[in-house]
Amino acid sequence: MLSKGLESVQASQAKSDDLAVQVADGTLKDPAQYTMAATEAQLGLQLTLAVRNKAVEAFQEIMRMQA
Repeated sequence: MLSKGLESVQASQAKSDDLAVQVADGTLKDPAQYTMAATEAQLGLQLTLAVRNKAVEAFQEIMRMQA
């Protein structure tokens, strides 16, 4: 499940990058597509970082309990 989530975040980042190139080239007809893709990629990355931070906090708490 975690692996699929990371793949999804990576795919949204790649989509955002591709659309950014299209915006720069002038080939993208609707710039709102890029805006939405960039926002989706940013939110996915923020969620991934939040999950990672919670996992690290849980690990640290477990390690404190054993000491």
